[in-house]
Amino acid sequence: MFVAIGWVLVLGSVIGSFIGVGGHLPALVQPFELLCIFGAAIGAFVVSNPVTTLKKTFKSLPICFKGGGYTKEKYLELIALLFELLQKARKEGMMSLEADVEAPEQSALFQKYSHVLQDHHLLDFIVDYLRMMSSGNVNALEMQDLMDEELETHHAEASVAANAIQKMADGLPAFGIVAAVMGVVHTMGSVGAAPAVLGEMIAGALVGTFLGILLAYGFIGPLADLLNAKGRAAAKPFQCVKTVLLASMSGYAPPVAVEFGRKVLFTADRPSFKELEDAVRATKMPKPA
Repeated sequence: MFVAIGWVLVLGSVIGSFIGVGGHLPALVQPFELLCIFGAAIGAFVVSNPVTTLKKTFKSLPICFKGGGYTKEKYLELIALLFELLQKARKEGMMSLEADVEAPEQSALFQKYSHVLQDHHLLDFIVDYLRMMSSGNVNALEMQDLMDEELETHHAEASVAANAIQKMADGLPAFGIVAAVMGVVHTMGSVGAAPAVLGEMIAGALVGTFLGILLAYGFIGPLADLLNAKGRAAAKPFQCVKTVLLASMSGYAPPVAVEFGRKVLFTADRPSFKELEDAVRATKMPKPA
């Protein structure tokens, strides 16, 4: 939604200012210039990226036009789940979580938190490290190093599409110059034509440079920035889980460990201390008969 609004604002501002100073809109309509720029950019994009990157990029594009992501309510659900898991482990021992982590879809505890169950990557992250914690053979520093490596890999994979799109955006101005040079070459080949005709041909050639820059900085480049921002937001739940589990391994009680996790969240989505306390207290209340 906001992507479309932004693109409309870009076009409205650029074309509106052009018309406002007396520019002739038909002069900007150069479909073959657009074909040259976009066709060459897409061709270079295909050449410079392996098939796996191409697939990830096309799969990631719809994410730009979707909302969602982790809200404050979803973070509260995640932290409440972590609290319940750690509280159970503290009271009954880490081995009491064996059934929960081996089959989380069948666990009554996990079933209370449907959003986490639906996020398979995050669910695997939680149960894998709980399984390692229950083995008792890994200390907090070793666990932290391993988590950092996994999160770094996750970030690298998440940024593949954004980096590929950014490279395409970086190349668009150059392809705009290519289109403009071709237009100038065509104009020079028609040097005997009337001045009005030559002026129209030169204007059409300059549109190539205009389109390359506009597409790069007004359309394609911002998509790469948006994907990077969404990637950073998608990594926050993993960082929250990491912080809570490491705090627990360092000896902090579950209420304190989940407070550690709350602190690493972005302020816009971070629950307040009172909201977290209420969510934790709700997990302790007995279910109605």
